[in-house]
Amino acid sequence: MTLHRSAMYVALAAVLAASPALALAQDATPQATTDKGNGSSKQKVQNLDTIQVSATKRETPLQQTPVAVTAITADALDKERVMTVQDITKLVPGLQGTTEGDHGVTTLTMRGIGNDSAKTEYADPEVALFIDGVYSPRAESATSLLMDIDSVQVLRGPQGTLWGRNSTAGAIDFETVKPDPNGGFNGNAQMSLGSYSQSGQKAAVNLPISSTFALRVAVAHEQHDGYVNFQNPGSELPSVAQQQAAYLASGGSAATFQPINQALYVTGGDKYSAQNQTAARISALWQPTDSFKWNLSYEYFLDRGTPSMNLMQNPRPGQAFWSVLTDVAPYLHRTSKTVRSRMDWQINPDIAFTYIAGYNRFSGSANFDQDDGAILPTSFTTGGVYQEDRTNYSNYSSYSHEFDLKSSGQHTVDWILGLYYASEDNNIRFDIPIMNGTQQGTVSWQGSFIQPKETVESEAIFGQAVWHVTDAFNLTAGARFSDDTRKNEGGINWGWAYDPTVPQVPIAANANPPDVGFTVGQYNDGRYHKTKVTWLGRADYLFSKNAMVYASVSTGYKSGGTQDGGALYKPESLTNYEVGAKFTFFDGHMTWNSAAYYEDFKNFQLSAPIVYPNGNHGLGFSNVGGSTKVAGFESELALQDHDDRANLVLSVIPKKTLGTLIYAGSNDYAGLPACPPASNLQSCMNITGHTLPHAPDASLTAIYEHDFHLPDGSRLTPRVSAQYQTMQWLSPFNLGAGDQQKAYLRSDFSLRYTEPQDRWYINAYVQNLSNGKVRTNAGRFVDPNGNFVYVSQYLPPRTYGVEVGVWF
Repeated sequence: MTLHRSAMYVALAAVLAASPALALAQDATPQATTDKGNGSSKQKVQNLDTIQVSATKRETPLQQTPVAVTAITADALDKERVMTVQDITKLVPGLQGTTEGDHGVTTLTMRGIGNDSAKTEYADPEVALFIDGVYSPRAESATSLLMDIDSVQVLRGPQGTLWGRNSTAGAIDFETVKPDPNGGFNGNAQMSLGSYSQSGQKAAVNLPISSTFALRVAVAHEQHDGYVNFQNPGSELPSVAQQQAAYLASGGSAATFQPINQALYVTGGDKYSAQNQTAARISALWQPTDSFKWNLSYEYFLDRGTPSMNLMQNPRPGQAFWSVLTDVAPYLHRTSKTVRSRMDWQINPDIAFTYIAGYNRFSGSANFDQDDGAILPTSFTTGGVYQEDRTNYSNYSSYSHEFDLKSSGQHTVDWILGLYYASEDNNIRFDIPIMNGTQQGTVSWQGSFIQPKETVESEAIFGQAVWHVTDAFNLTAGARFSDDTRKNEGGINWGWAYDPTVPQVPIAANANPPDVGFTVGQYNDGRYHKTKVTWLGRADYLFSKNAMVYASVSTGYKSGGTQDGGALYKPESLTNYEVGAKFTFFDGHMTWNSAAYYEDFKNFQLSAPIVYPNGNHGLGFSNVGGSTKVAGFESELALQDHDDRANLVLSVIPKKTLGTLIYAGSNDYAGLPACPPASNLQSCMNITGHTLPHAPDASLTAIYEHDFHLPDGSRLTPRVSAQYQTMQWLSPFNLGAGDQQKAYLRSDFSLRYTEPQDRWYINAYVQNLSNGKVRTNAGRFVDPNGNFVYVSQYLPPRTYGVEVGVWF
């Protein structure tokens, strides 16, 4: 071991010993560069201080960018087997992902700020997602299968003065690999096989057509069987004699008794929590002159998997943990078509112009067992509950335009001015039949939510300027004026009318609600409109090219909107106070970036499925009064030399306290106290001062890999990745152990063989080595004896497999 390398490891140990609050900013693995002459991929160590980011809408070195930003390379995405947006959470401090089975959506929380129910046509996320700079309001269509991604940049804190809509808590930008007219014909491919019948194929190829025009084609397919097995109803349901006794005890007669039809339970076919996704993208780059280039892409995505399933936290005796007694067959059918365009024009040496546009059409339908098989029926109409959450159809169309004019070259003041426009036109039908006992039983309640036209328009003008007071000291100021309009036109919530002359059966997907015993529960017509100014002030100082500190105050904003019944909910706003530092050591082989922040959140939007006093159901929004306060520290450490790479990612959030919300309700938590009539809720509780969910006091990710050089010039690279998190709440109700994820350690391991010329590799992996059960959300039911039964979504169980990749 050289003296240089020893010094780095001693320094790393000293930093770890001195500060328990350390973490890594970016995975610092070597970058593979293609040798255009022979088509092989050569390993090349990239100094960490050369990594570029576009967090300020300019290409700047990561270590000299005064923003809390994590840059994740394509190599890191590959080695961590990042398939979805949730897979990047362990690589970013303060980022958590939560799956929601009934809509098949992943919702994100950053620095404690997020909303599990921001998953419908009504709501937007607090963490904005961009692909090639184009805002995506539907995460499930944009990033469900990450394919041919060049890098991911995660910006923490409000980003609205430069980055699109609704970046209250932060923004994530996925940059795809672009065509290269001068790159020659080259590409890569990968195949994989693994547990749960996993198989994957992906490939990408660069096609230079001329010196000014190139195409790139990328395709991917990933699938695996469902993790959740079907339980045998014959071993779970009560005997016919017990069913009859329970039915008679409830007031039924022997003449009307019927045994539970076991054929109504699902025992075969596609399982819950299965993947079956396919994507293709064709990209074009046209650069007729040195001053103009146009990137254009079309992406097609299909999802034919199944929703992820809620599981009983404590299975019934004799039943496996990863299993469910279900009477609703899982179904998920999604199609997404996206066009993204970016034109860059260098008008003159001092001014550049950029036009970014995007269009997306996303449609989907799904079936989900919302009762989770958690409570057994005692007869065909008593005991348990049958609830199907069925998205009959959902269609989302969105497009956006952004015009940026900015200075270029060396100036005392760098500036950028922008105009932004985004529009959405959404429609959905969502049915919820709820039956007593089983689907043979009587109607408890059922509804059909039909929103034929939910529209969003967002307009903005923004500007930001950086004054280089000296070569080392900079002042930044920015502002954004937003104008948001949301409308619901013709939306109706149909509810069961309890008409004794109408057969009590679950509503069919093609039924017209008023024809089958439904009446209008709510008219949802409404219009929301508001303008808002947000701003940024920042100072940064470069002690040297290896040390920078900054301090900033910024505000974020997310528009309000309409909700069921046509009522409006207020916009939310966030003020973020932040100080940070970025250091580089050992000639760019080690970086250490940290930030401390304090967030003051006004009118935080919480939404949840609720029951109104008249028994009708809907989606309700509440604005948390007073201030919701979050304070934390995050740090990222990266270390590399030719053969060793290590990363640490730390988040500490000691304060995350909700403001005032006296009447908070959610159908996901049965057994909440009854509410007074003024609340407009059937059940609720006071959550004032509760701890925000998905915000552990501390989270630490550690990654290490080492290259062993074999005699023939090939390499063997073991890689270990582990994440530790302290206890975290899973909802703002803070209801005890069932509403928590206790402290856990989850780790992955891989072993990669790379042949001497870097033309191909074989990688064996195991994820979730200990087969730990990590909850990402929670809900509860009340059984006939008054006991609480908790359910949760979980991260996947232990999986393993082998990948083979080739570069050409």
